[in-house]
Amino acid sequence: MTSEEPTALGYLRRDISGPQQAWDETQIRSLAKRLGYDLVKTILFDADTDNRIDQLETAVQINKAEAVITPTLDHLDGTPDPLVKSCDVITVRPENTYARWAFPKAQADG
Repeated sequence: MTSEEPTALGYLRRDISGPQQAWDETQIRSLAKRLGYDLVKTILFDADTDNRIDQLETAVQINKAEAVITPTLDHLDGTPDPLVKSCDVITVRPENTYARWAFPKAQADG
């Protein structure tokens, strides 16, 4: 892979994937490759992981990720917000991209 490829993180919750976890991870890797992303890692959390989205946002910043790829929105508690403020969110099923540019940024105080 070249440095020209944008960076992505995979993300899933073990409690939602259950016995299908390996398949979900394979689908994340496959979609990342097909869309031209350098998938640097897949982050795995459970329902009892504290501050899941905050931890995921920190990982996005540390890895300078352009996107997070997840099996379904269920893994993000049903919504791409607030993660989509930091990066694009891409779902495998259905295949969809929630792009940062589609969500207006908050006005700065001034």
